[in-house]
Amino acid sequence: MIFFIYGVIFYFSIIVFLKINYPELRWNWNLEDDKKLNFPKNFFWGTATASHQVEGNCTNNNWYKWENNFDDEGSPRIKDNQKSGLACDHWNKYEEDILMLKELGVSHYRLSLEWSKIEPKKNKFDEIILKHYSKVIDALLKNNITPYITLHHFTNPIWFDEIGSFEKEKNIDYFIDFCEFVFNRFSNKVSNWCTINEPEVYSVMGYFAGVFPPGKKDAQVAAEVQKNLLISHTRVYDKLKSLSNGKDSKIGIVKNVMQFDPSRRWHLLDWLACRITDIVYNKMSLSYLKYGKIKINIPFFINLDYSNKDAIGKTDFFGLNYYSHVHLKFQFDKHEFFINTYPKNDIMTDMPYTIYPEGLYRAIHRVKSIGKPIIITENGIADSKDDKRGLFIKRYIYAMNKAIQEGVDVRGYFYWSLMDNFEWAEGYDMKFGLYEVDFKTQERKLRQGSKEFINIINES
Repeated sequence: MIFFIYGVIFYFSIIVFLKINYPELRWNWNLEDDKKLNFPKNFFWGTATASHQVEGNCTNNNWYKWENNFDDEGSPRIKDNQKSGLACDHWNKYEEDILMLKELGVSHYRLSLEWSKIEPKKNKFDEIILKHYSKVIDALLKNNITPYITLHHFTNPIWFDEIGSFEKEKNIDYFIDFCEFVFNRFSNKVSNWCTINEPEVYSVMGYFAGVFPPGKKDAQVAAEVQKNLLISHTRVYDKLKSLSNGKDSKIGIVKNVMQFDPSRRWHLLDWLACRITDIVYNKMSLSYLKYGKIKINIPFFINLDYSNKDAIGKTDFFGLNYYSHVHLKFQFDKHEFFINTYPKNDIMTDMPYTIYPEGLYRAIHRVKSIGKPIIITENGIADSKDDKRGLFIKRYIYAMNKAIQEGVDVRGYFYWSLMDNFEWAEGYDMKFGLYEVDFKTQERKLRQGSKEFINIINES
């Protein structure tokens, strides 16, 4: 009996420790909503897109193959068998879209360059495509819009996938060659560069969850891919810094941070599911940048030990993508040891997550430990009815501003996204755009909820 009592005491002592050290922050919005925002003088505002999602006619990359592929049960890979196709035709309508940036009042635009278009075959670069991107950059600069270029935003040329892509560390050389070529071409015009977008999303969704290409479900391979993406970042960073204009350029990684909170705060197995998931999704990348180490040992799941002291601090800024947190509930299933749950009183977005601005505040404070300036490189809401967008924008920007007022060095904010686009496995169903897009006519229309963003920019 005494051992049972001691066991119960020990169990609940652990739970109390976890609750105290890992609180799920919640604010009283009746008190917070009316507080004024105050931004530093040089703080900037922008919006973001990615090439495959907006340009159209990306027919030579891994996502094009994925969209035209079916799983083992004959089901399409993309919701309702949707395909990116012409997307927003941003390739031809970029001048019109730049005017939308002007209408919003933003000064920055984050875009990606489509590797598969620039280098359609190994070591073969397309001058027509390069001239097009040069025109886009010139048009942005002419309109006093500062470009932030992303070098890898989920898509690979088909030829790169056929040789194993980032599953093989030796293939990183091909990506470095591409980055060097592009940087040499545009660094006289562009001073801000993002290397890898969300290495954890690329690896987890493509190699563990299996809903992104190549559709594998192997935790060890997923971890190896993420490790190689992190190595790619630091090697690209070193290469670009060594080139002409490199020392004068700002080069950074972009990482999504998501908190994993227990569905039942009294249940130790829910906490365990959160800790394991956080190690892979967040801690792995942060440890690499802060300590130059990746060490994961989860029995029967992942065993990875990599060290590179030269990686410490190898980023000029930390690009933080943030959307929401997730509540995890443990279940006894070796294939999926948790399920997601959603609190009753939380406001759901169209994506399967809730509005949780406190999480952006938590994420900012977590990544400040890297010791680099922070830029919010993505933050936005899927809201087809446009009845939550204004609230989302107001509260998330408030959360960011609260961290700034507490002394965290946050330099800028990019809303995701400028306009509705192809939202990867969700197809066109998720409406993230400040501008609504009619994909039949390609007409763009500013959403009513987006005016909250404009108002904040004008008042800052």
